[in-house]
Amino acid sequence: MNSSNFKTHPLLKNGHIGTLATHFGRKVADLPYERQRINTPDDDFLDLDWIRKDSQKLIILSHGLEGSSRATYIQGMMRFLVDNGFDGLAWNCRGCSGEPNKQPFFYHSGASYDLETVVEHVLKTTDYKEIYLIGFSLGGNITLKYLGEKSQAISKRIKKGIAFSVPTDLGASAIELDRGFSQVYMFNFLWTLKRKIRSKRQLISKHVLEIDKLHRI
Repeated sequence: MNSSNFKTHPLLKNGHIGTLATHFGRKVADLPYERQRINTPDDDFLDLDWIRKDSQKLIILSHGLEGSSRATYIQGMMRFLVDNGFDGLAWNCRGCSGEPNKQPFFYHSGASYDLETVVEHVLKTTDYKEIYLIGFSLGGNITLKYLGEKSQAISKRIKKGIAFSVPTDLGASAIELDRGFSQVYMFNFLWTLKRKIRSKRQLISKHVLEIDKLHRI
């Protein structure tokens, strides 16, 4: 593993301060995405947001828990890479593109099958010579899991995978999320996830999930 020469800004050495400062203080103008919807093998859909500049190199970005292609960190990375000669594709996990998905379930840290659907679509419908995968947090989990599952069978057009802030030990991460100031993040995640579940009340109720008890979580 290569060592990094990255040095945190003196005012951002605390992880919580760094997280909140970038969330509330960083401004990135919305990118002019071109949206494409593709079908999944289980009769659902995924929304892909593209920036095309006629490059032969493509970056595929995977967002974190309750993020989307519009997340500041995704658009910031997309803008930087497009400005440096790449085309970009930011895909949205199920239910994260602004429209409820069709299946009763959403997404999770092990949903590498959806990234596989995205990658296979790109491989079959484009002629990019170099493809790079980048994932943040939950998206990093999905990216690394996909690469591990494909192993030696992966397309030679996929050159590298990069993952940021990955909760590789999901059990330990869940425990940490329920401690101290981290509970602020947990409650925010729960609020948006509960809202999504309630929006699909009729569909989910067919699968015997007791939605009326959501308030207890």
